[in-house]
Amino acid sequence: MKRIYFAFILLPVLIISGCITQFVPDTDEDPNLLVVEGLMTDQPEKYVIRLSRSMPLGRKVTLKPLKGCWVYITDDIGNSFPLNESATSGTYLTNPLTFQGVVGRKYTLHINTNNATETGYSYQSLPMELKAVPQIDSLFYEKVTIKERTEFSGPKEGCQVYLNTYDPGGICKFFRWEYFETWQFRLPYIIVPNNTCWISNTSNNIQIKNTSVLTEDRVARLPLHFISNETDRLAERYSILVNQYSMNEDEYNYWEKLQNISEEVGSLYDITPSSIPGNIFCIEDPAEQVLGYFSVSAKTSKRTYIDENFRGLVNLYSECESDTIYGGRPIPDLNISRWVIVDQPYAMPPYKIITERRGCADCTVRGTIIRPDFWVDR
Repeated sequence: MKRIYFAFILLPVLIISGCITQFVPDTDEDPNLLVVEGLMTDQPEKYVIRLSRSMPLGRKVTLKPLKGCWVYITDDIGNSFPLNESATSGTYLTNPLTFQGVVGRKYTLHINTNNATETGYSYQSLPMELKAVPQIDSLFYEKVTIKERTEFSGPKEGCQVYLNTYDPGGICKFFRWEYFETWQFRLPYIIVPNNTCWISNTSNNIQIKNTSVLTEDRVARLPLHFISNETDRLAERYSILVNQYSMNEDEYNYWEKLQNISEEVGSLYDITPSSIPGNIFCIEDPAEQVLGYFSVSAKTSKRTYIDENFRGLVNLYSECESDTIYGGRPIPDLNISRWVIVDQPYAMPPYKIITERRGCADCTVRGTIIRPDFWVDR
């Protein structure tokens, strides 16, 4: 009787779910728009311009890099700086030995798609002034209690990273930040060959601030990044590098609209990326939509390390041990689908503990054993 009952319950659910189809609304959006991502600074580094084509609404998001373009940057005193396409299709790079941005100069991005598309249109950005940006005053963190101690479990702690900055000259009114995090982690098994690794991630959220409505250009205790207890970021040593950029009001409005898209639940009536005007246009057809922004800004950076102990961190290796092999019995598929993580040859009887999870025996599954150049020991 129970089986018959559950069959009657499940049948309507299966019928309803089987009738669900994806709804893709009709829009006037061109499914093949040019997308431009670019940033240049005043630092002696390679400036990266990425070109791609957008996908139709409702299609799975995939990258459609645009290769074979002619890309260059000009300044307001007549200089021209070509970009070379890298091995990564659709990515164009400057030469840091011959080109470095200068505060106060205006720069224009130029793109010609002659070799990349049939239309062969030309695009360019508005002239963008490279504005100065102040130094980051301080980068600091505070422990955060995620869960208090209970009768059945201990406390759990996370970490909130904050930033302070100030422009005493009152020049920079609009700020943007991005961060790069790197953390060291160790496997709990010392006999494995790759025991210690590093992982690096780039921020994927938008951090901006408008100080034009304040009495002074000061940003205090900006909550830049929260680190939870659900990863091993805080288990050994953690480092965060923050880059600070200046913007004009138009670029701030652009990033603010993108921020609204990324933080709010999307619907048919929310802002869509194609409705956000950037600073790039098509010369032959000014009515053509171009997505993206060519950002030009000075850059200042600051790094801090976190070495404190945090309580209640998740144990990522609690399910590593899969079997115990006693004596000298051979281990089938050793180092293929099974790995030794504990070896006790002098125990009575001798034994080995194996795992079927490679990540428990080799930290390079998640990270790299190559120590970062900037990494400083405690």
